[in-house]
Amino acid sequence: MSRPFSLLLLALVAAALYLYALASGNAVLALLAKPVPVLALILWLRTTPATTYRRWIMIGLGLSLLGDILLAIPADLFVFGLGAFLFAHLAYLRGYYSQNRQSALPALLLAAVAGSGLFYLLASHGLGPLLLPVALYALVISAMLWRALACGGLAALGACLFVFSDSLIGVDRFVSPFAAAQYLIILAYWLGQWAIASSAARGSIDKVLIQSGARGAQNC
Repeated sequence: MSRPFSLLLLALVAAALYLYALASGNAVLALLAKPVPVLALILWLRTTPATTYRRWIMIGLGLSLLGDILLAIPADLFVFGLGAFLFAHLAYLRGYYSQNRQSALPALLLAAVAGSGLFYLLASHGLGPLLLPVALYALVISAMLWRALACGGLAALGACLFVFSDSLIGVDRFVSPFAAAQYLIILAYWLGQWAIASSAARGSIDKVLIQSGARGAQNC
């Protein structure tokens, strides 16, 4: 059994256990299982060729892993989890910027509308002392989404799913709680992280192929 397949299997089993923990209210199982899918993505990326983009994506995944743990602990650590994911988005932002530095004005407009719209929705229902932290978070995810959309492909897909997951957290916590929130949030989050990690793995492999082709051309 190859290592990537083993890690995929580990992630799927952990995801299933976490969903079961949510349904059964098993906080200990949830705490143990929730970080595993993202940890599996980190271990998978370690098997791919090193690039600047991959490094920043791995940092973002590591910070996301910390956020997963903080939010899974049965205590009110929402602000600390928010901080971990804030820095994760900054790492992704830096990674995307290393891939594409064009202004991408349509992407900027779309990200600004999405981020400001979400913040307005949350603020209109009262954020209290969380107003400034949430405003900062909305600004950062908007910037991250902008650069991801500028990159396109799996990076853009992953960022959109991540922002969708974060939006559901905000709606469920500050606007109107709904029964399926936890399931939709985590599924969108995992799929988003998978797409982001896949964009880094594909970029690493493409770089190696390009370098190999260039060396082959030089030897001809």
